[in-house]
Amino acid sequence: MSSAPHGGADVEPLGALEWDVARRLAFDAVAPLAAEHVGLSAAIGRVLVEDVLAAQDVPHYASSAMDGWAIAGEPPWHVGTDATGVLHAGEARGIVTGGVIPPGTDAVLRTEHARLAAGVLTLAGPRQAPTAGADIRPAGEEAHAGDTLILAGTLLNPAHIAVAASCARDLLAVTALPRVALLLTGDEVVETGLPPAGRVRDSFGPQLPALIAMLGGTVVSSRRVSDRRRDTVDALDSPGAVAELIITTGGTGSSAADQVRGALAELDAELLVPRLATRPGGPTLLARLPDGRLVVGLAGNPLAAITGLLLLVGPLMAGWSGRPLGGLAEVRSAHAVSGHERATLFVPYRDVDGRAIPSAWGGSGMMRGLAESAGILIVPPAGLEPEHHATALTLPWAVASTPAAGTPAGDSRARG
Repeated sequence: MSSAPHGGADVEPLGALEWDVARRLAFDAVAPLAAEHVGLSAAIGRVLVEDVLAAQDVPHYASSAMDGWAIAGEPPWHVGTDATGVLHAGEARGIVTGGVIPPGTDAVLRTEHARLAAGVLTLAGPRQAPTAGADIRPAGEEAHAGDTLILAGTLLNPAHIAVAASCARDLLAVTALPRVALLLTGDEVVETGLPPAGRVRDSFGPQLPALIAMLGGTVVSSRRVSDRRRDTVDALDSPGAVAELIITTGGTGSSAADQVRGALAELDAELLVPRLATRPGGPTLLARLPDGRLVVGLAGNPLAAITGLLLLVGPLMAGWSGRPLGGLAEVRSAHAVSGHERATLFVPYRDVDGRAIPSAWGGSGMMRGLAESAGILIVPPAGLEPEHHATALTLPWAVASTPAAGTPAGDSRARG
């Protein structure tokens, strides 16, 4: 089911934690997982556990940087066809980019700088012969055998993978991916078609696996759970797959249909983050089951859920993966933004000329504003003044912020 917007209460519930305290607590609650060896393409975005050393010189042979001619001595050059012998003064041999430089080569003469006639190579036009070593990539130019090229602890990008390949590595030791089991609650949720009044479309099932992958985890199971206490207890007690983290959607409020808190209490779970002192996302929780598995209970409203996910699941994934606690940026507010005296507001914003402008669609049940946002502006209870430096949550999908057609200016006040 969908939790009600957190903005309805006048007083924050006891035990609600400030957002920065909660995210640090989540990060500190876990340690890096064990290493696993994966193929090069699967290592992108993972944290390296062991240094990568050059097994040989990189490149491991002298090669041509251009198509042309390997030459020795001064012009003219007699063109030979023996690809294995030593090149002597006055001789030339055709070569392609990346080709092995024959012994005795002084330089590479580019194709466009040469003229060949009757087996004799000369310079094209009034130009000087290339200087010694021109357009030759020497062996070991980038690295020598035994050099450390990538340090353990590095978050691997595609360029790192190319370096590892140049070192003749087939596998890399990286931190294992945190495994996530999804429990999607809500008897009113429909998965396809137009929902009738009183029913809502599922917005979590289609997006969470990809979003969790962007944060550094992998979804190993996903199941829908009814709004009955027994079913919720059974699902939490046996998520259907081995996982470090269970994420529930909805059911974290206090209505008769909200079963997650009661189910966790029945299972003797320890509440690490009872609630967040935020709007939206207040009902978000973090708990530890007796067997060590963690549970993040997300609010049922879409924007509230994503806010809670970025605040708690992001830090958990970073901790398990061995990455630093990131996910924040400094921005400048374009104009005044009203705060809430008892809660920190999280407001999607657009970046216009380097200034943050809150979205007009900032309600806890809205995703339209987030879909076109550069990030989520963090508004303290005192609010923000024009040109004020503020903190923002970054979005893992790195959307370029461009105003959608028909976007109203809004009144800079967060809704919901």
